Amino acid sequence: MIELLKKHFGYESFRPLQEEVIQYCVSGKDALVLMPTGGGKSLCFQIPALHFPGITIVISPLVALMKDQVDALKSNGIAAAFLNSTLSPMEIAQVEREASSGRLKLLYIAPERFAKPTVREFLRTLNISLFAVDEAHCISEWGHDFRPDYRNLDLLRTYFPGIPIMALTATANVRVREDIVSHLRLGQGKVFKSSFNRPNLTYRVQPKKKSFDQLLAEIKSRPDQAVIVYCFSRKSTEKIATDLRANGVKAAAYHAGLTPTERSRVQERFIRDQVPVITATIAFGMGIDKPDVRLVAHMDLPKSVEGYYQETGRAGRDGLPSDCLLFFSAGDRIKHEYFIRGMEDPEEKQRARLQLNEMMKYGELRSCRRAFLLGYFSETWQQQNCGACDICVPRAPTKAAEEVSSKFDQDLFGSLRALRKSLAEAQHVPPYMIFGDKTLQEMARAYPQSMERLSQVFGVGKGKLTQYGEAFLNVIKSYAVEKGFAEQASSTPVRRKAEPARALTDTILETVRRFEEKETLEQIAKTRRITLGTVIQHLEKVLEQGGGLDASHESFPSTERYERIAEAFRATGSDFLAPIRERLGDSYSYDELRLARFLLKTKSVTME
Repeated sequence: MIELLKKHFGYESFRPLQEEVIQYCVSGKDALVLMPTGGGKSLCFQIPALHFPGITIVISPLVALMKDQVDALKSNGIAAAFLNSTLSPMEIAQVEREASSGRLKLLYIAPERFAKPTVREFLRTLNISLFAVDEAHCISEWGHDFRPDYRNLDLLRTYFPGIPIMALTATANVRVREDIVSHLRLGQGKVFKSSFNRPNLTYRVQPKKKSFDQLLAEIKSRPDQAVIVYCFSRKSTEKIATDLRANGVKAAAYHAGLTPTERSRVQERFIRDQVPVITATIAFGMGIDKPDVRLVAHMDLPKSVEGYYQETGRAGRDGLPSDCLLFFSAGDRIKHEYFIRGMEDPEEKQRARLQLNEMMKYGELRSCRRAFLLGYFSETWQQQNCGACDICVPRAPTKAAEEVSSKFDQDLFGSLRALRKSLAEAQHVPPYMIFGDKTLQEMARAYPQSMERLSQVFGVGKGKLTQYGEAFLNVIKSYAVEKGFAEQASSTPVRRKAEPARALTDTILETVRRFEEKETLEQIAKTRRITLGTVIQHLEKVLEQGGGLDASHESFPSTERYERIAEAFRATGSDFLAPIRERLGDSYSYDELRLARFLLKTKSVTME
C-alpha cells in the first residue's frame, strides 16, 4: 500500500487512520469512515481501488466534485472517469465501454443516476470490487445536506450482495451515523472515527460591527490568497463582492440565482487562481477540492454546527495554517426563525430549531471553540488551551501567519507558483493539480537540484516527476545559482554564508570598460559575441558589489512597456524575472525584462 501511495500520490506515509481503514477494506468488509475535511478520506478508497482487480464505483453528489477528483486521479496516472448529466450520449457510451473493458479503476456516478434501473443493470455487468459512498451524511434527514436520492442507495445491498461498501463523511453526529449504518445496512461492518480536530485551523468569532471593514482588512492582509466568504442571501453575496471589487480586491459572487454556466465559470476562475475571493451562499464549496483556501469567513450565522464545521473545513485542506472567522450577532437568529416558522413538517421544524440553538451557543461561547466543536461530534478535547482560537489565544491568527512563512524561501516559492500557474493554464487544469502549496514550499525549503532529490519531496509522485520535474528543477537551479544556495536535505533552509566580495573577472571588466566608454549594451554584445543577457549580468555584478554605473546613454525602446515592467517589479516586490513575466505575459522577453531591471537599478533611463 505504501508503494502505491508513493508511486501515484508522492506521499511517504499515510495520515492517521488511513492505513487501518485501507487494510480493513482490502479484506472485503464494509466500513463507515468518519474523517474531517482535509483528513484524506478519498485515499481510503482510492488506494484499495488500485489494489483490487476490478473497478471501484464511487457515489458522489456533485458534478464539480466528480470532475475535480477524476482530473486529479488522471494527473496521477490513474484510469478514472465519471458518468453524469454533463456528458453527451456519445461520451457516456465511451465511458461505459472503458468500464466494461476493464480499463477503468474508478468510476464516479451521481446518486440520481444510480436510481435509474438501466444504470443499475449496466453496473451489474461490471467486475465491481468496491462501492464507495462519498458525502454519506446526505442520506440522513438529520444531516445538514439531506438529499432524497441518497435514500435509493439502500438498493446497493439488494442488487449487489457480497460487494463491500465504504461510506465516508466529514460531518456526522451520532444520529446521522446511525442513519447511515441503517440505510446502507452496514451493521456487520466497522466504524472508523478519526479525530475531528483540524489543528491547522484557527477559529475566531468577532462582533458583527463594521463587519465589511473587518473583512476587507482580513483579505488585504492575505494578498492573492484564496478566501471564501459565506453570506445568508444572494443579495448579500452580490453586494459584498461589488464592495470588495471597489476596494481593489478581485472577487466574484456565487449563488443559486446564477445560471449553471455562470456558476461553473465562477468556480473555474476560483480554482484556477484567477479570482482569489468568492462571496457565496452555502451552495458553494461542497465538492470544490481546492486545498489552499486560507480564510473562510461567515458574514452571517450558519443554520447548524454541522454546516458550519463543513464550511470552515474548506480552509487549509493542504494542512497549512488557515483561519475561520464568524461575524456574530444575536439578531441573526431572527432571519433563521422566519424560515423555520414557514416549515410545514413539525419534525423538520424541531430539527431546525435544535440545530440553530447549538449554533447560537457557539457564537456566545466564553470557552474554547475547538472543544465545543469536537464535543458536538462526541469527541473530548483534553487540553485546557487549544492555542488556536480567539478564546484561548486572542492573537493566535497573527502569530500563526503563514511563523510558518519564515521557514521557506518566499521568493523562490513565488517563482514556483508562477511556473505552476503557467503550466496549469496551458493544460487547462487548476494549479493545485500540478502541485500543492505544501509541495512548492518544501521545494523552497530544500532547493532540490536533481530528479532523484525532487522525487523525495512531499507530493511528487512518479507521474508528476516525469511530467513536470524538469521545468521545476530549472527554476530551482537558476535561483540557487543566482543566490548561492546549496541543496538542503533538511526541512529548514540553511543558506550559505555570504562569501567575501571577489575581484571582478577580466571578461566582466572588459564589458564595464566598454559600457563606461558609452557603448550601448547591444554594441557590446555584438562586438564581444556574447548575449545581451550576459552583458547585463556583467554590469549587474558591479552594482551588487556597490559600484555605480552611468547608464544615461542607454535607451529603452518603449516608454509604455518600460512603465508596465517597472510597475510589475514594484507590485511583486521581487527582482526575479519569472513572476514578472507571468504577470505581464509572454509578449515580454526575458532580455527586455533584464534591461528594464538594470535601468531601474541604475535609476537612469532614456527613452527612444
